[in-house]
Parts: sequence; structure tokens; C-alpha cells
Amino acid sequence: MSAQNKASLSEVHSSVDVKSGMSFRKKLFAFIGPAYLVSVGYMDPGNWATDIEGGSKYGYSLIWVLLLSNLMALLLQSLSVRLGVVRGRDLAQASRELYPKFINYFLYALAEIAIAACDLAEVLGMAIGLQLLFHIPLFWGVIICAFDTFILLLLLHYGIRKIEAFIITLVAIIGLAFFAQVLIVQPSMSNIAGGFIPGFADDGALYIAIAIIGATVMPHNLYLHSSLVQTRKIERTPKEIKRALKFNFLDSTIALNIAFFVNMSILIVAATAFFMHGQKDVSDIRQAHLLLTPLLGSTVAPVLFAIALICAGQSSTITGTLAGQIVMEGYLNLRIAPWLRRVITRLIAIAPALLVIYISGEDATGPLLVFSQVILSLQLGFAVIPLIHFVSDKEKMGEFVISKLIKTLAWICALVIVLLNLKMVGNELQHWVLENGWGDIKVILSLVFVIISIVILIYISIAPLITNKIDRTVNLPHKKDLVIDDNIIMNPKRVALALDFTDADLNVIPQALRQGGKNATYYLIHISETANAQLLGKEAGDYETEVDQENLSKYKSQIESWGYTCEIKMGYGRPRKEISRIARECNADLLVMGAHGHKGFKDLIFGSTIDAVRHNLTIPILVVR
Repeated sequence: MSAQNKASLSEVHSSVDVKSGMSFRKKLFAFIGPAYLVSVGYMDPGNWATDIEGGSKYGYSLIWVLLLSNLMALLLQSLSVRLGVVRGRDLAQASRELYPKFINYFLYALAEIAIAACDLAEVLGMAIGLQLLFHIPLFWGVIICAFDTFILLLLLHYGIRKIEAFIITLVAIIGLAFFAQVLIVQPSMSNIAGGFIPGFADDGALYIAIAIIGATVMPHNLYLHSSLVQTRKIERTPKEIKRALKFNFLDSTIALNIAFFVNMSILIVAATAFFMHGQKDVSDIRQAHLLLTPLLGSTVAPVLFAIALICAGQSSTITGTLAGQIVMEGYLNLRIAPWLRRVITRLIAIAPALLVIYISGEDATGPLLVFSQVILSLQLGFAVIPLIHFVSDKEKMGEFVISKLIKTLAWICALVIVLLNLKMVGNELQHWVLENGWGDIKVILSLVFVIISIVILIYISIAPLITNKIDRTVNLPHKKDLVIDDNIIMNPKRVALALDFTDADLNVIPQALRQGGKNATYYLIHISETANAQLLGKEAGDYETEVDQENLSKYKSQIESWGYTCEIKMGYGRPRKEISRIARECNADLLVMGAHGHKGFKDLIFGSTIDAVRHNLTIPILVVR
């Protein structure tokens, strides 16, 4: 369905209750989870590709880049947490409130490209893992990966804590697998220590370094984390908000440091097994797997390598799907069926993977993985700069606005990211011009896109600093004050009303009141369909769900002022199931619903609620249009 400024992952918003009287241990356990979902993006197959290539070509010399990336990630993810906890907004929602539509469309397009690039790495990584373990051709492995689309949808039924437990289990398997491999390769500690000294051997090292940064500080994780922290239901007092920030920072520190040690282990294994043995051209995950046995004399390392790779791909694909839902709902106010959102994301990733494998063969997948991480890095500035502005806004953040020191460090991170990307883009354009000349269509289109991107990057950087005309309103679909005719004659009933805060309510409410009269009880039903509500159910406490409850209360007050009896019934997740459940729970003898008039293809995209409810209930249903 179409939505206007819906809350972020509202299906699971505020679904994990964190009581103020809980002990430190219980409260820490309650907060642990979101950062681990985010951390899997820091150890996905794209990271493997960049770490393996960096380790095999440049030995231990790029370990400092991993450390720098991890510190940057910790800082930026903490800003993302602050935005979500304090303002109750995810990054996409906050951007929509601040910037004009055309800017938001551009930012949305870049975010979708980044998510597709991330999903591409996950698809290729899982397919390669399947090939290494079961000798399945890569082409068919990619196709098989299309069907893992529905694992997330299955997990959604069990709530956010089950998803977090599933992800943490996969992360543990990955960590243990690489810890064992490091023990097998027995690296030199002095060489590892030397890798923390900054420096680039050549432009190739810069390209790999940028890919490492893009693979580590992933833009979609900033959207994801700002939403996931809202799944914890806290008291909106300064004391409890401060506590929530502290526990979330602790959660992030632990999770991201685990990701750092995993990535460092991958690079160390590559440096020790390949670079130190003269194998400096290993840029492919499959090639790395094949060389582990002859170089190390161990058959265990390759098996652990493949198992960890599959776990990394599967865990990352789940979080990528959630991020896709967040950016679509946040930037476009558009909510579609979760299965369709997942299928679209996966098809966008599978298409280039299959095309590259078909045209260039399986050997081309290595460079494709590294290139996907460079794309992520290029998009990073467009997510980081707005984020810094949002958490620096004294008016909206109040006492939780970031300090001058944190603000300075954040802008330094943004500047480093942007300058490294500009240098890399400049190097690539120079290479293309020398190769093909200024008249080449690829050069011309690239130049146009780069110029547009730079202009928009400058705009999002300075616009909040030079204008006070920022739209501070939240354009929710429930903002209308509906005027309902109270001159109605009715018969007594137990009447349930399915409401969605659109113009359809203007017809649903009067028709329902006509049926029941003032002797009936009216059950005002609204279903929160956000991602948080789908994951967390009644525990969802995101901004959208809170606004929905407030609007139901306004409806209740208005109708009761006319002499009618009302009760509020909130549902969470899928409307077709929740409306039926609540109607049965209320023992309603009539259900009144509004029809929106879409059919056919629109039913496939947005879902058809009325037909499903009609089949689930035995009571009369009045459809008002």
C-alpha cells in the first residue's frame, strides 16, 4: 500500500520492552541485537573479496585501513543510533523531512544501487560457497540463491529477537571458522604489527583501500541501524534515553570489533597463505579456497572457509532486505508486500551476476565483487553527510546533540571518504580518457553523472547551514481532521471498523454508525504494517505506531462525544490476518471496511485485504467505497 511518512520498520518498532527497573545484565541483554544485524554487513562476501585481494597483493600493509574503517564505522554507527533513539527517525525519514523531493529521489536511487551492490556480493558469495562445498556450477548456484529470499519472510513471523538470535549464531560460526584458520596459518606477529603503519604502495592499493572502506562502512547499515534501535521500547525521559544510547554504544562496540577481527583474520590468512608464498595475484574467492590446501597442507581450512562464506552471505542477505524496506518506505512513502520487496532486490542482484558469468565466465566474479564494494564507498558520502547534519541539529536533538569534538571527527570521516572517492574517480576517468579519448560515450556519461553527483553532494552539505526554511512537519496519512456527519439513525450491533486514516474512513465511520446506533459498541481497528510491527508484533513502539494510536484516540473521542461507545483495537503486521483476528476477538457481528478500488496488478503489489478477510470470517462484512 502507499504510505506517507510511515514509521521506520514499524512492524517491529518498540517491540522489545526495556523496563527502567531492569538490572544491568538484563538490560544489556535486552539491548543486544541490532548491532549484530548491522555487523554482518561488515563481514559479508564483499569484504572477503577486498580483504583477500588486499592481503594477497599487499601483504599485511593494509591492516591499518581495516582499523581506520572500523573506527569510522563505530563513530558513524553511533550517530545513526543517536538519530534513531533520540528523534525516533531512521536516516531515510529524516532526509525526506529535510531535503526537497528531487534530492530525496536522487538519494533514494543511490541507496537502492548500494543495496543492490551489497546483495550482488551476497549472491555471489553464497553461490561460490555452495560451489566450493558441493561442486555446483556457479551459474546454478546463483539461481539457487534466489530462493533464500523467503527465509527472511519466514523469520519475520517469529519476531525480531529470533532474527537476532539467528544472525548472532551465523556470526559466531564465521568468527570461529576464521579464528581456527588463523591458528592454522600461524602468521608472523611482527608483520601484523607493521601492517598498522599507514601508507599506500601504489594506486592499486588505493583502489583496494577504497573498496575496503566501502565494504566496511556500508551506507545501507546507517539506514538499518537508525531503524533497528527503535525496536527497543524505552521510556521517553532524558535519563532512559541516555541509558539507551549507552547500552546501544556498548552493543555496537562489541559487534563491530568482532567484525573487525573477522576482517583482519581474512586479510591475515590471505597475506600469510598467499603473499608470503609468492602468490600475489589472488583476487578471487574460489582461487583462494583452492590454494589453501596445497599451501597450508590442511584440508580443514578450505571447508571452514566455505562454511563461513555461506553463513556470511545468508546473514547479510537478511539485513540487506530490511535496509531495502527502510529506504523505500522512508524516501518514497511507499510500502509494498515484503515478499515482492525481497524478490525485486534479489532479481536486481542476480541479473548482473548471471550476465557476467554467462558472458565472461566464472573467473570474472572476483573483480565484480571488488567493484560492488567500490560502488558502496561512492555512495557513502551521500548517507554520512545528512546523518551528521541531523544529529548536529540542536533544535531537534536537544540535550542529545553531538559534541563539537564528535562533530569534528564525523566531518573529518566524511571528508576522508569524499576525497578518497574523488581521487579514485579521477584516476579511473583519466585512465578511460587516455584509453578512449574525450568523445567516448562512457567517458561523457560518467562525467555528466560525476558532475551531477558533486553538485548534489555540495547541496546536501551546505543547504542545512544556510537556510532556516526546513520542513519540520511530518506528513503522515493520518493528519486530517475528519468531519463526520452525526445525524444518523442506526440499529444496535457489535460493530468492528477497519480504519486506515485515509479518505476511506470518511465513508466507513458513518456507515458503521448507521448500522449500530447508539446502543452498539464500536471497535476501531487499525493495523500497523511497518517492518517493526511485522517483526515485533504488539511490542512495536515506533513513531508511526504511536501516531496511529493517537489518531485512533482522536477518532474515539470524537465519536464518543456524539454519545456512542467505542474501544480501540491496534493490530500489528499483516492486515488480512490481524483484522480477522481482532474481529473474532471482539465477537463482532458486523465488520465495516473501506475499499480502495485497485485490482489486478495493484492487488499483487499492494495486497488484497478484503478478499482474504472475507474468507477468514463468517460474520457479515460491509464494504464501503
